[in-house]
Amino acid sequence: MTDAFKKKGLDSPRLMAELLVAHVIGSDRLKLYTDADRPASQHERDTLRDLVARALKHEPVQYLVGEAWFFGMPLRVTRDVLIPRPCTELIIEHVLLQTRADPAFGGKTGDGVRFADICTGSGCIAIALAKNLPGASGFATDVSQPALQVAMANAQRHAVADRLEFLHGDLCAPILSHPLGFTVSGAGPADAVRPDDAPGSLHFVVSNPPYIPDAEWNDPTQIDRHVKDFEPALALRGGPDGLSVIRPLIDQAPRLLRPGGQTMIETAAATARAVAKLLAAHPLIAPDSVRVIKDQDALDRLVVATRRQG
Repeated sequence: MTDAFKKKGLDSPRLMAELLVAHVIGSDRLKLYTDADRPASQHERDTLRDLVARALKHEPVQYLVGEAWFFGMPLRVTRDVLIPRPCTELIIEHVLLQTRADPAFGGKTGDGVRFADICTGSGCIAIALAKNLPGASGFATDVSQPALQVAMANAQRHAVADRLEFLHGDLCAPILSHPLGFTVSGAGPADAVRPDDAPGSLHFVVSNPPYIPDAEWNDPTQIDRHVKDFEPALALRGGPDGLSVIRPLIDQAPRLLRPGGQTMIETAAATARAVAKLLAAHPLIAPDSVRVIKDQDALDRLVVATRRQG
C-alpha cells in the first residue's frame, strides 16, 4: 500500500496506509505493530481493497476513515469540512505563546481569555484552543450549517463544548450581533446600535478562511486533485484575488477585539503581504504590530495584528 501510494504522489503514504488498515480492523495504529500476527478476515481484506482503490483515485484517506488529526487530537471530518492542515497549527502555537508570555492574556491556562474562531469548519482551531487553555472560552462561526454540526460533535468528543458557542452565519456577523460580543460601558443587550470603534471583549479573533485565488485554483500544478475534487470549495476558494472573504473579515474582526487583543488570519503565501497591508490600514489596528509568520515550509502563511490601545 505504501509503495502504491508513493507512486500516486499521495502525501504521507505510510501514515495513510496505517490509517486505512487501523480503520478497517477497528483499532488504533499502535495495535498494527503490537498485534502484527493477527490474521485479517475476508471481509476486512475486501473492505481494505475497496478503500485503497478509492485512495489511489485521490479520494482523501481522512474522508475514507472519517477522521483527521490536528494538534495531537483526532477529529471527525466529512466532505462538509476542510481537512485540517499542519500549517493551521501556527495559529494555536501563536495563541499559546502569547497567553504564556503576557499575564494580560490569562497565563498558561488562559484564565478569562475569550476568543472567536471565524470559518471554524471542523472546529479544529476552536477545540484545540479550548483544549490547551482550560480557562478560556469562545465563539466559533461558520456559514455552513453541516460544518457546524461536525464542529459541535468534535467539541463534544473532546469535552470542551461547554466553553464554546457555535454560531451559524457569515464571518463575524453572528458575534457582532451577539449580546456577549461586546463589553461597552453602560450598554446592555437591548442596545440596537453600537459604535463601530467600541471596544470588544475578545482577546483573540482567529481564522482560516477561504483564501485560494482563482488563478491558483484553476492551475493543476497548484491545487492537487484530492483537494479540488473532494474538499468543499466553499472552504477553499477566495475569489479572483484570494481576498473576497478576507476583506470583509478584516473589516469586522478588529471590532470584536479588546484594546491589545490580536487577530490572526491564515492566508495564501501569494496574498500574505496584501493581507498585512489591509490590516495595517484598518483604523483600529496598530500599524507597527502587523507581521507575517512563515509556516513549516518557509511560506508566508499567518498574518498577526493587534488592536490599538485606547
